Amino acid sequence: MRKLKNSLKIHSLNKIKVGTSMAMDVLESSFPPSNGTFRSDIAGPIVKPMLQFLSRTKSFYFLDVYPYFPWSSEPKNINLDYALFESRTITYTDPVSNLTYTNMFDQMVDSVVFAMKKLGYPDVRIWIAETGWPNAGDIDQIGANIYNAATYNRNAIKKLTAKPAIGTPARPGWVLPSFIFALYNENQKPGPGTERHFGLLYPNGSNVYGIDLSGETPDSDFEPLPKPDNNEPYKGKIWCVAARGVNASELGSALSYACSQGNKTCDPIQPGKECFKPDSLVWHASYAFSSYWSQLKQTGATCYFNGLATQTAKDPSFGHCKFPSVTL
Repeated sequence: MRKLKNSLKIHSLNKIKVGTSMAMDVLESSFPPSNGTFRSDIAGPIVKPMLQFLSRTKSFYFLDVYPYFPWSSEPKNINLDYALFESRTITYTDPVSNLTYTNMFDQMVDSVVFAMKKLGYPDVRIWIAETGWPNAGDIDQIGANIYNAATYNRNAIKKLTAKPAIGTPARPGWVLPSFIFALYNENQKPGPGTERHFGLLYPNGSNVYGIDLSGETPDSDFEPLPKPDNNEPYKGKIWCVAARGVNASELGSALSYACSQGNKTCDPIQPGKECFKPDSLVWHASYAFSSYWSQLKQTGATCYFNGLATQTAKDPSFGHCKFPSVTL
């Protein structure tokens, strides 16, 4: 960052701020917010010099804030309305700072504020580099739906564009410049389904839901939102099968990859075995995907295969061929 700043200065571009985006995983502790602490492995050698630079150049600490992730990992312990800025009666009071919180977003931001304070930089400004909520996801990804995404983003925009500025409990009245993530659903992005569904727009440019980035449009002026149907954890079995209409050549390569991972992933689809018939590429790939995913999901494997696979709650097993599954 110093080199970038020096280069800008050489070209008399003195008003451009230099910074870098940080996720919440830079914190070793974030609860309660007053206990916010940077990870010990990066606090001294990385974060403190960065904060010194940001303070000296009057730049921003760019922060990614996604209440969806802590909520979805602990939906029984974190109230959904609290995560969506919808809480009317649920609050949390930090036992050390005595600050009262009405939403998860403020709680997360202030944990970074307190962490910076511990390193001696209580006044470095924060810019929300990313925040948002997924409008869809995989079967096993709770709460990823259009209703929640629209609710979160509309409420976030109202808070962040309010005049006078609201700030957070630890920084009341401070302006929080922010970016909503993302403009488009990134339909070719790898990883879990939510990674492809944070957009305000579909890839063809149409709206996923109504939104006003000025925060001035009342919710009643938007079209009604579809009711959420996955705000509770899915219970049951899930299979990973070949998606419809995919390229045969690419599917063949993905099948080869799944079968090359060992653990007898594809033994049942070998000639003469119980899952060989029907002898089709889609059938064999579907079995291989389910077998691969069921064995390796716990180590981070996903049901994606470069967009060639999809999850299903309908058992694809046929006759004597039983497809492996993931049970939630």
